Amino acid sequence: MNRSSRWFTAMATVIFAATTFSSLYALAAHKQTFTGEVGDAMCGRKHMEGEGTPAECTRTCVSHGSKFALVVGDKIYVLDTTDKAALAVLDKQAGKNATVTGTLNGDTIEVSSVTAK
Repeated sequence: MNRSSRWFTAMATVIFAATTFSSLYALAAHKQTFTGEVGDAMCGRKHMEGEGTPAECTRTCVSHGSKFALVVGDKIYVLDTTDKAALAVLDKQAGKNATVTGTLNGDTIEVSSVTAK
C-alpha cells in the first residue's frame, strides 16, 4: 500500500468514526415523552410513614433537597430542571400523574416541559 492509499484509508476511517459518533449522539440526545406519577428521588414509590400522603411526602423531601422524580412502571427517573414553571407543575402534580418531555441521560430526564395528566 503506498503512502497516498494509507492517507486516504486513514481519512476515510476518521470520517466514518466521526459520522457514526455524531449519529449516536443525535439519537441519544433526542427528546422523549414519559408519563407517570410525580414523586421524589429519595423515596421513589415508597413514601415514608408519618409523612402523610404521597404528595405531602414528596413536597417535604423536595423541600429538604431531594429532586422530583417520575415513577413509570418499575422505573424511577430523576427529573433535572431549574425551570420555575416546570417545578411549579411538578409541585402541583406531586402524588399525581404528569407527562414529562425531555432528554433521557441514564436514569435522569433533563426536563423540557411538564404537563398535568
